[in-house]
Amino acid sequence: MELSGKVALVTGAGSGIGRAIAEALAEVGATVLVHDVTPTAQEVANAIGGHFVQADLADQAAVRELAQASLQVQGRVDILVNNAGFQNIAPVDEFPEETWSKMIQVMLTAPFQLIKYLVPGMKRREWGRIINVASVHGLVASPYKSAYISAKHGVLGLTKTVALEVGGHGITVNAICPAYVRTPLVERQIADQAQTRGIPEDEVIERVMLEPAAIKRLIEPREVADFALYLASDRAAVITGAVHTIDLGWTAR
Repeated sequence: MELSGKVALVTGAGSGIGRAIAEALAEVGATVLVHDVTPTAQEVANAIGGHFVQADLADQAAVRELAQASLQVQGRVDILVNNAGFQNIAPVDEFPEETWSKMIQVMLTAPFQLIKYLVPGMKRREWGRIINVASVHGLVASPYKSAYISAKHGVLGLTKTVALEVGGHGITVNAICPAYVRTPLVERQIADQAQTRGIPEDEVIERVMLEPAAIKRLIEPREVADFALYLASDRAAVITGAVHTIDLGWTAR
């Protein structure tokens, strides 16, 4: 698998799934733009020979600036990985409205914006890959995650719609829906779920996160990254508008 000459923008690449995807793309020759909201992601960019681009995706103007800055680094973006996100655990009647709005902006509106600004260049070059990291919660629901689940359901609709619009230009658009992955975000969720549900943290993993799964373990970030790498390659040129589950059998019931 070879992606030399391709330029990839990975959002939320400072840790977890985003970092693993950035590393995997760099390993096969892509120039990687490592986005995150915090400057510590500069270390990731340095380690893989990439470029750090900082922006707060909660700010629509900052997202536009991110797209412009990314295009200026190498003059193009061939692969867009919309990965950035965060969680907030609360019953719907206690969910802060400002947090809801922020989560929808970061996980649904910002991906739309980046696609909007980067697709024209992909069309001109007749090649592009858009990979949206959604979640198993883009397909099913769980309590106390109303904003997160609404955003991830929306991302799947965005994926399918854009795939239909750009398929004639050599651009594929796909979504990956992992179950629980061993990331800092999930570690925080474990603590939040334990507090909200009033149960110990080890019970959150066993009774909430892994109870529906056929394979009783957390997914490793590199396992998601390897699949994203396949979708970014020419081997997956006929796969588009699809929702790909990496869910340990979570949705098989």
